[in-house]
Amino acid sequence: MFNLLMRRKWLASFAVTVLGVFGFYSLVLAAGGSEGVEAGGHGEFAITFLWIAVVLTAAKLSGLVEKLGQPSVLGELIIGVILGNLVLLGIDIFEPIKHDHIIAFLAELGVVILLFQIGLESNISKMRKVGGKAGLVAVLGVVVPFVLGTYLVGPWLLPGLNENAYLFLGATLTATSVGITARVFKDLGKLQTKEAQIVLGAAVIDDVLGLIILAVVSAIVTAGSVSFGTIGLISAKAVLFLVLSILLGQYFAPRLSWVFAKVQAGVGMKFTLAICFGLLFAYLAQVIGLAPIVGAFAAGLILDPVHFRYFKDPKIVREIKEYVHEANPELQGKLNATINKHAERHIEEIIEPIGLFLVPIFFVLTGMNVKLETMFDGQILLVALAITVVAFFGKIVTGLVAGKGVNKSIIGWGMVPRGEVGLIFATIGRTLGVVTDQVFSVIVIMVILSTLLTPPILTFIIKKADRKAAA
Repeated sequence: MFNLLMRRKWLASFAVTVLGVFGFYSLVLAAGGSEGVEAGGHGEFAITFLWIAVVLTAAKLSGLVEKLGQPSVLGELIIGVILGNLVLLGIDIFEPIKHDHIIAFLAELGVVILLFQIGLESNISKMRKVGGKAGLVAVLGVVVPFVLGTYLVGPWLLPGLNENAYLFLGATLTATSVGITARVFKDLGKLQTKEAQIVLGAAVIDDVLGLIILAVVSAIVTAGSVSFGTIGLISAKAVLFLVLSILLGQYFAPRLSWVFAKVQAGVGMKFTLAICFGLLFAYLAQVIGLAPIVGAFAAGLILDPVHFRYFKDPKIVREIKEYVHEANPELQGKLNATINKHAERHIEEIIEPIGLFLVPIFFVLTGMNVKLETMFDGQILLVALAITVVAFFGKIVTGLVAGKGVNKSIIGWGMVPRGEVGLIFATIGRTLGVVTDQVFSVIVIMVILSTLLTPPILTFIIKKADRKAAA
């Protein structure tokens, strides 16, 4: 009873804080007047500064969901949906955010940075170690949802749409959010289990296959053709780009690193080299007709920590190394293992702040573009629930090909969450004009449900398996 009262008191305090913060922003807008701020000179950017502050504050306050055991992306989505639909209550003060071109650019940059980060965390050496089981799980987890969404469920539940809309629906269903599943395994101390390794390895392969499908579908929409020749050409182009990016990137990255380190070996140069690498590959992907996020992901895959060995270690690593030799041999081994781990992750850590700034903008803005009035239609809601069931089924069946000696339920459910990757696909489809408001709302409901329901279900299955093993 005491805990329940404390939780209610905390939630009440949180609600008051949220209302106070946005009340303050409303007063600022009322006092300054958005029309006056936008008029001429440097003032035209000032209102955008305020919108960025609003979006980032909203994203951080939505972190409440993490206290409930859910990933932050879910909260960012939900707070975006709330802000974007206040107009239904007659509150239109935040509506200009949806139409601010600078905010839109920052959101696009944010999604490129996000895929670059995912690539950094999914290095090639780990992918090579993944066995055939992970490959089978990944392929089935892409083929089944894509076929169901594009050729069966899409045309059946959403009749009358353009073929390209069904292609994007199928592509969206192929996505898997490795971050959500990885967090569940990590929180339960199960990252090193066989099931976790298969799921995480499959999710990495799944990302690559999904990005190829996205590139194919996007190019088909742009070209206006769905011939097998076009699909084969685009698929070959996507595969060739990824293969050449990895091969040439691994050759040139250490050499470029050596040259830049000779100029200046500090953190600033290291950051610049890494971020420019990601942006350059995003541009090259766009030039040959692929989505920029494909290039950003490829760049992240290429940049192994060894490529930055010519640069200085982080300051804290250098300081600890000065005193390691004074410790006993056992402690030296532990300290060296720890500081090497932090040194290797340094490139991810220096990219992380820009991700913390830009990525939430993408998710909040995505949520703001969800039109709740489309969900008031009972038919749309039923379609969304049906699509969600298909989305769950399309990934759960992957456990069937995981082989013997593993818990197939854990593997199947581990592949279910769509998270940020599904939203990226849907947003690109919307940008290309093939995903309607209704379809976008259906996809967002599916993403939210798969993101919300998977962690507690997966946790329950893992704990049940542990109890059975202990009995």
